[in-house]
Amino acid sequence: MTDQSMSQSNSDPAANAVTALPKGSRALVTGATGFTGSLLTKKLIEQGVEVVAIARPSSNIQQFDGLPITWLKGDVFDGELINRAMKDITHVFHMVTPFREAKSPDVGYYNVHVLSTQLLAKAALKQPNFQRFVHVSTIGVHGHIAHPPADETYRTEPGDIYQATKLEGEAWVQSFGAETGLPVTIIRPAGIYGPGEKRLLKIYKMVSKGWIPAIGNGSNLLHFIHVDDLTDCMLVAAIRPQAVGETFICGSEKAMSFKEMVDLISDLYSVPAKFISLPAKPMFMIADICELIFRPLGIEPPIYRRRLAFYTKDRAFNTSKIRKLLGFTPSHSDQEGLRELGKWYLENKWLSL
Repeated sequence: MTDQSMSQSNSDPAANAVTALPKGSRALVTGATGFTGSLLTKKLIEQGVEVVAIARPSSNIQQFDGLPITWLKGDVFDGELINRAMKDITHVFHMVTPFREAKSPDVGYYNVHVLSTQLLAKAALKQPNFQRFVHVSTIGVHGHIAHPPADETYRTEPGDIYQATKLEGEAWVQSFGAETGLPVTIIRPAGIYGPGEKRLLKIYKMVSKGWIPAIGNGSNLLHFIHVDDLTDCMLVAAIRPQAVGETFICGSEKAMSFKEMVDLISDLYSVPAKFISLPAKPMFMIADICELIFRPLGIEPPIYRRRLAFYTKDRAFNTSKIRKLLGFTPSHSDQEGLRELGKWYLENKWLSL
């Protein structure tokens, strides 16, 4: 996470007070080196929270140099490591995920999304002063929204192993919390973006070149959340008693179409963008063939179903529950935030016009 993003997250002292954990809190963060986890970790430290973080042995933690973090290197599904990490913890923010690649083995997703959740929750139950288990899932568990907008009660229909194990993990911890009294809150973030985010970079690059491939006419709906808002949402969920036992979709006020996103970027860069319409059925057939060939070889397929889903599936949600029950409202509009991201890409030379 950049210093720029960090300064943005602390621009409103009143907002910081609302999201502050109780004095003396000791929080465990999984996925602390990731895009979202790094900002959350820095916010916790600014609050004076004692932070313990689990990181893969290969993780680069240089961005945290000088910060008072207790690092434990290893696998988040290592029972012995979890027991050490959880000692005297009051809050868990569980958001770690494997690198999401089509070539990744299925067992890796299960270990990180399900097994680690079970180990953490069982260890949390043994901590005398434990207060909240914030479990971060994904809106992807709902699959395509046939009649948007959907809410937290909408049927679940995961489309790949990543989403399926995310759903299995959240279902298990929700049930465990209900049975044991462990205070659990589940957050399903919309598409996360903000300065330093890489997943949308390819869209910005294509628009900057004046062309954009799309399946259909770009009318499919996308739902986003700025990383600053998401991390504040997680902190609110960690302190509000109304959040216990609940599941929340954390997203901006409403979705936007893919075409609206492209038009916004096109206007920002003053580059007319032309849609290149591709037929859905042949593209999905090609994706299936690519996955069939490349996954057994441990090679990332050039095209796969999850990537195509971005251009075809509707992701649109009613996000009123988190506002009404927790009093949380995102402070970044998508229009403002996506322009901010586009400028950041230019200023940091991630793309050029």
